[in-house]
Amino acid sequence: MELSSRYLDALVLLVRQAGTLVTKDDFLDQVWAGVPVTDEALTQCIKSLRRALGDDAARPSFIETVPKHGYRFIAAVEGGVARRPPALPIRESWRDTLLLAAAGTVGGGIAGFFGGIFYGFLGASRPLQPGLGAVSVLLVIMCLTIAVGLIGGAGVSFGVAIGRKLSARDWHTATIGGALGGLIVGAVVKLLGLDAFNLLFGRSPAGMTGALEGLILGAAVGLGIWIASRMPGLRRSAAIAAGFGALAGLIIPLLGGRLMGGSLVLLAQTFPGSRLRLDQAGAILGEHGFGRVSQMVSGAFEGAVFCAGVVAATILAERSLRPPSRS
Repeated sequence: MELSSRYLDALVLLVRQAGTLVTKDDFLDQVWAGVPVTDEALTQCIKSLRRALGDDAARPSFIETVPKHGYRFIAAVEGGVARRPPALPIRESWRDTLLLAAAGTVGGGIAGFFGGIFYGFLGASRPLQPGLGAVSVLLVIMCLTIAVGLIGGAGVSFGVAIGRKLSARDWHTATIGGALGGLIVGAVVKLLGLDAFNLLFGRSPAGMTGALEGLILGAAVGLGIWIASRMPGLRRSAAIAAGFGALAGLIIPLLGGRLMGGSLVLLAQTFPGSRLRLDQAGAILGEHGFGRVSQMVSGAFEGAVFCAGVVAATILAERSLRPPSRS
């Protein structure tokens, strides 16, 4: 890409003062030689330089925007040659990291709320025992799904946030962090849940949601966060995350795993006195009972809602902490 002599002068100014803030007045005095120009002229100059360098304004390797002040050349300069740094410095404080993880936790709880409405209406759509009304069923299932959503969201979000803090913010760091967070929380929660059922009722449903499901959903969330952080628009970010989550939710039943819907059915089967039935979902899909197709469809729904909730909350918090750079 060819640059005008004035744009080259601007680049020379930036490189000559590498690591130092170059203000708008500096550009006007040394590049435009006092000729009055609009802010748009300087903005266009920086955009052209970034295009020529293959730089990204949102995640700069060469020219960093200092909002309302100017620009700074951040690449290392050796022997008059600018070299792209091997990895972008991570400027997040631990406080910001914890805030982002907390936001993802809240997003998981919100996802659990919507999941509770879905399964609550399914569970309350047929007559139950006297004194147990539809509202009670809805509230009980909502409390359960919100709790699960908060726990799962916390594990995955903290895994992603800590991974991004400790290492380069690339796709595999976010994916591995989310997967490990989901794996650990899923395994611990399942272990405690099985022990609790054995202690209280003398038996437990061994096939409940656990480490496998946490690992797959966590990886989907981590990858969704990495992609969403590089895209404009919260809705588009949430939609992409929902797509990854839906795919994960489809895969899990194929691997023999269960998400919330499958776990609720398993609980009802383990305890014959249970009045909870989700057979209606299977009937809608042409199945007898809550079979494999029902688990895949409900899993896709759960995965989409969970990933969209966690990713949207995390990205929203990240953008509020670090407003987008201006070209």
